[in-house]
Amino acid sequence: MASTPKVSLVKAFPSPFRNAIATARTCYSSKGIITDEDVSEKHFHIAKSTYQAGHHTTLQHASFQFAISDISRHTIWSFLHSHPFYNSEQVSQRYVEVKPGTFHVPEMKSEALRVYLEAHDRLMDYYHRLNDSLGGVTTSAYLSRFPARKSDVKKTDRDVKKKTQEIARYVLPVSTFAYLYHTISGVTLLRYWRYCNQAETPQETRDLVGAMIRLLLDYDPEFREILQEPMLLEETPEYDHFQKFWEGNRPDQSFIAEFDESLDGRVSKLIGWTGQAESVLAASVREVYGLTRDKLSDEEAIDLVLNPAKNRIFGESLNLTTHSKISRTLVHPHYTFRKKISHAADSQDQRHRMTPASRPLLATHLTGSPDYITPGIILEDPASHRLYSEAMEFAWDAMTKLKTLGVSDDQIQYLLPNAVSVRFSESSDLLNLHHKHQMRLCYNAQEEIWRASLDESVQISEIHPLIGKYLLPPCHQRFLSEVRPVCPEGDRFCGVKVWRLNREDYQRLI
Repeated sequence: MASTPKVSLVKAFPSPFRNAIATARTCYSSKGIITDEDVSEKHFHIAKSTYQAGHHTTLQHASFQFAISDISRHTIWSFLHSHPFYNSEQVSQRYVEVKPGTFHVPEMKSEALRVYLEAHDRLMDYYHRLNDSLGGVTTSAYLSRFPARKSDVKKTDRDVKKKTQEIARYVLPVSTFAYLYHTISGVTLLRYWRYCNQAETPQETRDLVGAMIRLLLDYDPEFREILQEPMLLEETPEYDHFQKFWEGNRPDQSFIAEFDESLDGRVSKLIGWTGQAESVLAASVREVYGLTRDKLSDEEAIDLVLNPAKNRIFGESLNLTTHSKISRTLVHPHYTFRKKISHAADSQDQRHRMTPASRPLLATHLTGSPDYITPGIILEDPASHRLYSEAMEFAWDAMTKLKTLGVSDDQIQYLLPNAVSVRFSESSDLLNLHHKHQMRLCYNAQEEIWRASLDESVQISEIHPLIGKYLLPPCHQRFLSEVRPVCPEGDRFCGVKVWRLNREDYQRLI
């Protein structure tokens, strides 16, 4: 029997539909604020007319918090976290051990189902074996960073287990369940319903959003006044284009070869930027203060906005850059990167919602050949590397068996390991990229994202040195801001005084 997500509505605005009408009426009210109690059915035409006209900000006020469990990480990546208008707090595979049997099961015929279930059992076994295999090399790396903890066996074992878990999860399939709180506005929920028939995980997404909509209508049936039916899968542009390009054939290796060659050996390759970024940034800083170039040079202006010793909000724990007039000048420079990271890493990378990316339909990358990322520490231990490679070969062999049994690509994809390569382009303005680098250049950040961020900061420094030199981890920002303690992580301190290092000296395995 196929599994379905479990969903409950745990928090919501009172009378959200009438609130949308009240906010709309307030825009044209000469009597002050219109309340929900001032709205009756005779005003429902306002909701319909504003909805049809595309005036949807009235539907952003009401928020809905859902508790979701038994949802695959693939659907979370492909749908729930593929846009900027949400907030989620989800269980972490980095810190919480995955239990057997906790994965999505699509509707399949008996033989295909047997192959699918047996593959999950094997991959779970690889997960536990890799956890054990990585213990030695991870302990060595850990104690080289924290030599004083050699005598504290209990803490060392606990921390090492988290590190091995973080790497071993790469062999787990993307079908693995997660549970999370997910909060969205009314307009986002309506968008979910309209576009729930999407190409990557159509059935699971329909089940999920269908449950959310039923809960919405149970809570406030008046939303039926504006609720549209979902677009058919065949009406979505991605489905239509995919069918025209591939006509049922499996994609070949040509795209992958072309993409990977273009990276020039990098994790993340800078491919586009604002050509006059430094002069544009400097001019905008002068505009804030009404200064001419002779009173504030480009170099001085950029130092004024990016040097944490002079712009001390970079030492704050709370990100205040969008609220600071001088810091908002960072929105003008833009950068675009082409990158290749694992599904596991990208599931975290996409949480930086203001550095958006054009992520792929993974079906277009499934050529039948193993295509995955190998974490650096696995390469340090031959036994773990053999085990890891064996797990990858097994996963792709199992997917090939499912293909021969007539299973659709959207169902086969659930067997992809977390390690599968995801290729895409990602863009950002400097303001949000600066914040992302401040978070992800921390040695506690997921290693792949850390490596990609290091790639990006180095390349920006090469073309825009006045900007790039201030793309730094949080400890270095706080050190320059004279905020103490320098490391904001408390007892999670990474063990390295990164603020004393030059960027070319950054190194890590765990």
